[in-house]
Amino acid sequence: MSDSSVRFAVCPVCPHACRIEEGKTGKCRARGTKYGRVVPLNYGFATSLALDPIEKKPLKRFYPGSSILSLGSYGCNLNCPFCQNWEISMSDGHEFRRDRNEEENLISPEALTDLALQLVGRGNIGVAFTYNEPLIAWEFVRDSAKLLRERNLKVVLVTNGCVNGEIADAVLPLVDALNIDLKSFRKETYRKTLGGDLETVKRFISKAAKQCHVELTSLIVPGMNDSEEEMQAMTDWICSLPHGEDIPLHITRFFPRYRMLNAQPTNRSVIIRLADLAGRQLKYVYPGNL
Repeated sequence: MSDSSVRFAVCPVCPHACRIEEGKTGKCRARGTKYGRVVPLNYGFATSLALDPIEKKPLKRFYPGSSILSLGSYGCNLNCPFCQNWEISMSDGHEFRRDRNEEENLISPEALTDLALQLVGRGNIGVAFTYNEPLIAWEFVRDSAKLLRERNLKVVLVTNGCVNGEIADAVLPLVDALNIDLKSFRKETYRKTLGGDLETVKRFISKAAKQCHVELTSLIVPGMNDSEEEMQAMTDWICSLPHGEDIPLHITRFFPRYRMLNAQPTNRSVIIRLADLAGRQLKYVYPGNL
């Protein structure tokens, strides 16, 4: 018999639409139900904070040569077996709260903006929300972005793009540039291997490209997305977007990480071949991790 007293709420952020019981978290491990509402438990919780070259995001055609204050938290709504930042993206935050004084990890939108301003003299142009999936705490991105733009600082998102349209509508008008992972161009790969939804990502990219500077990244994993046929389909779709041939595409090399430690790195020749193919239609194609 079910317990009718158990309360839950449905998270609106992504296609998982997690039904989260009071005091529990969803698939992302960072959104939970409190008092009948789904809230970001990682709001303002920083696990990583660094001044990075803008090219590291990677963004090649947005203020090249500049630096950007980069902030990461914990959690992700995908479950990629090759995740490069799995220590934070696959975390529920407990180890960070256990090992450190939680107050030392919290940063408010106001404090983040102040810090970004202090670093302008070192070439900083703003804040990048990155390292884990930032849009599972879209409320923190929104609140911070409003303050950053008031101070003429740039707002950058590095995201998997697997979020619903209403979240995109709330955040994108406050964002200057994005690097969006387009991890595969097969629906089954997104569903079975990554735990996401390709059509949601495509809609997000389409919407973002109309409002912001957008660059895309495809990490080429052997046996998953390394065929010329898939790259051709991806390139054709990118070119179908308004001014799609101008969208930079980063085609990057896989190295063994997380649950794929026994896999082989992607052959360099594969990256070069796929980059050459994409470059027949796209103006800006960047092989990475070579």
